[in-house]
Parts: sequence; structure tokens; C-alpha cells
Amino acid sequence: MRLKPSVVLRLYSLCGILIQVAATKSKTKGSQGQFPLTQNVTVIEGETATLTCRVDQNDNTSLQWSNPAQQTLYFDDKKALRDNRIELLRASWHELTIRVTDVSLSDEGQYTCSLFTMPVKTSKAFLTVLGVPESPQITGFVSPVMEGDRMELTCKTSGSKPAADIRWFKNDKEVKDVKYLKEEDANRKTFTVSSTMNFKADRSDDGAVVSCRVDHESLHSSPQIAMQVLEIHYIPSVKIIPSTLWPEEGQSITLICESKGKPLPDPVLWTKDGGELPDPERMIVNGRELNIHMLNKTDNGTYRCEAENSIGLNSAEYVLIIRVTTTVALTSTVPSATAIDTRDPNGYPGPTGTDHAVIGGIVAVVVFVTLCSIILLGRYLARHKGTYLTNEAKGAEDAPDADTAIINAEGSQVNAEEKKEYFI
Repeated sequence: MRLKPSVVLRLYSLCGILIQVAATKSKTKGSQGQFPLTQNVTVIEGETATLTCRVDQNDNTSLQWSNPAQQTLYFDDKKALRDNRIELLRASWHELTIRVTDVSLSDEGQYTCSLFTMPVKTSKAFLTVLGVPESPQITGFVSPVMEGDRMELTCKTSGSKPAADIRWFKNDKEVKDVKYLKEEDANRKTFTVSSTMNFKADRSDDGAVVSCRVDHESLHSSPQIAMQVLEIHYIPSVKIIPSTLWPEEGQSITLICESKGKPLPDPVLWTKDGGELPDPERMIVNGRELNIHMLNKTDNGTYRCEAENSIGLNSAEYVLIIRVTTTVALTSTVPSATAIDTRDPNGYPGPTGTDHAVIGGIVAVVVFVTLCSIILLGRYLARHKGTYLTNEAKGAEDAPDADTAIINAEGSQVNAEEKKEYFI
């Protein structure tokens, strides 16, 4: 069977249409896999930024990088913008990578990678530039500071993007009660931040290290620190320390005058009872020490130590009381005598300590003698107890009374009155 020429022509046309549709579908499917991939980049001002654009499937389609102003930087491997800071690192059908050195704040923005298919496909990458804060400075410090005065220290840094954080420390201990201020710089990109610490100067702050620390993500966990050593001037503090707490007669004692102040106090001044030391030969001043030898009751009194510097004068007092030991011997009928120590039980004997001891001894003797007398008298009365029996009535023990005994013994009523005896 022979086909007509017109039928054959129609068949050829149909086959061509089918082949064309198949080719179009294949091309469309390939184009759908061609899509550029990019990533956002963060870089510190002055450092280098790398921008990469990749395509997994590409049928020889061109890639292009553009800056935020939509200026072409590179078209495939061809440089389009004359900027010596921009360099080509890699160019192929699957990747276009460029590098920007010495990045500035003006380089920040959105960069575009374009894949020239039909239609053109794009991907965005945002370049963030961090502004490095300047080294902080502490202002408002004056030296020296008088104790009790108010101090106001301010720490300030500029050029940070985003705004930096400021923290205060005193001897490595963070101070929380501070004021924080943030201001935008003239370029409207960076910030100036400041923090103020206000406190009352105290002698405990003398020599303390006050530090201002600036933290920022551009510093790579290495904060910038400014430090200041405080110098506080204050009136002397005075204290007297004795070498012994219980000084006794005949011994020696050393009184140490401990004084602290800034500036350092002048040599101390010792006085006794508001006047000069009465016995310079025994009372010797050696620097801040007062040495008293061979103590006696006349050394009792109030000793004062005075210390002075350019800020003022201060003093301390010590009351000295000499312990006196007295021994009293008591004699009694017992084989051995007993010695009584009459020391003051409180350890602070005064001028009347000896008199009290003597009086106590006398009272003890009197009590002892009285007790002995009472015992002897009792024994005597017990031995000479009264009885109704008389010499005349001996043998008449059954008489009911003395009169009957006499009468019975003599056998005469007449003589009974004459021989009657009584014991009282």
C-alpha cells in the first residue's frame, strides 16, 4: 500500500513537533535545577570579606556579582569595577568567588549573585561590617581624694557598631550601680557609649584598682580595659597595744602606739594624765613605743598617744593599773601557819589594795580566836555540871531533895536548917 505524498508530509510534521516539544521540556527541566546559592557574611572593619556563589547544575550559563549599588563587580572571570580591593578567587560554570580586602563601613549592604538563565535567577548575600570600639578612657579622676568626698568617674569609647557594652570593676568586683549612655556618631553608622560611676571615697578604697571594661563582638572575647589606681587621704587612726595585760610591780611594760593614716603620721607624742612623762629615766620613748621599767604604784594613770598628719590629729588612751601582791601570815594553835594571798581577784589592784588585805587578815584572826574561846568554855561547863549531892548527903542518894538528904543524914530536925546547902 502506497501512501499519498500529503499523508507522508503530515507524518513528518507531527514527528518534528513531538521532537521539539520533548527538547523544550528537557531544557525547561534543566533550567529549573540552575539556581545560585549564597551566604550572609559578617566581617570586622579593616579585615577581608569573601563572597561565594555556587550553582549545582549549569549548562554553561554565566554568573555575576553585583554590589549594593547594583554595580557589576565580576561577570564570570571578567572584572567590571575598577576597585583594587576586589579580587577574583575562583570562576567556573558552578562557582564564582570574589574577595574584598580592607573592608570599610561603606561596604556594608546587600550583594547580588545572578545566574543568566531565562528568566535570570538571583540570590542575595548581606555583608555586615562591625565597627571596632576605640580604646576606653577614664575621666573625672583627681589625685589625691580626701576621705568622705564624692568621686565621679566616666568611661567612654567611640566607633563601635553595634554599640559596645561598658562594665565597671573595683578590685575585680563588678560595680552595678552605674549610668549608661549611648549616642550615634556623625557618620550615622557607629556609636559612642559612656558609663559613669559615682561613689563616696573611703579609706578602704586607698590603693584600690578601678577598671572600665569594654565588651564587643568585634573584639573576639578580648575586652579593652582602662584602669585607674585610687589614692585616698585620711586622718590617722590610733590604737595602743600593751606588751602585757597584767603588769605587776617591779616588772617592765611596753606600750605600742599603732597609727595608720595617709600621708603617714608624724612621730607620735606620749603624755601621762594630760602632762609630760614624769620620770624620763624609767619612761623611755623609742619611736612609737613607750617603755616603762621597774613599775610601781606611782606609774598608775592614763597614758595618751597622739598621731598627726596633714589631714588632722587623732589620739588613743590607755589606763595603766599596777598589780600589787601582799602576803599575810596567820599564827594559830595548829602545827603550821597558813599564808593567805590577798591579790585582787579582778586583777586590777589599786592604791587601797594593801589596806583591804590587812583588814581581811585581822578579821580572820579575830574570828579564829573567838571560835577557840567558845569551844574551850563549852568544854569547861560540860565538865562542872551542877548536882544536888553534897558531902553531908553522901550515902543518902534515895532522898528526894537536898533538905531531906541532910535531915536523914544527921537524924536531927534541928540541925537541918544549919546544914542546908545549895548549888546555883
